[in-house]
Amino acid sequence: MPLPHLILVDVVRLDPDLPLPSYSRDGDAGLDLIAREDGVIPAAGGRLVMPTGIATAIPIGHAGFVLPRSGLAAKHGITVVNAPGLIDAGYRGEVKVVLLNTDPDADFHVVRG
Repeated sequence: MPLPHLILVDVVRLDPDLPLPSYSRDGDAGLDLIAREDGVIPAAGGRLVMPTGIATAIPIGHAGFVLPRSGLAAKHGITVVNAPGLIDAGYRGEVKVVLLNTDPDADFHVVRG
């Protein structure tokens, strides 16, 4: 079976004090995004638009996807509202994630970095 071709994606760091997204473990399929700001996602359906501090240049014919983390969902009820979040090839602005808190009682505090 032939190996898939390598696609390079340009990433611009919009906040020099934040690290670039990285893999948590060797072999992971996706990078972990970083919260650019502190914020609170209110309980019982509250939403928060969180900037990530990066912009990308995804090649034409490809797309980026933002997916929720199962640990955040299982432990705190946090998910991505429009999962999967789609980053189109033509988008050049800051990547932002719309988070949703499904926990009926507890607000969730997002910490920068």
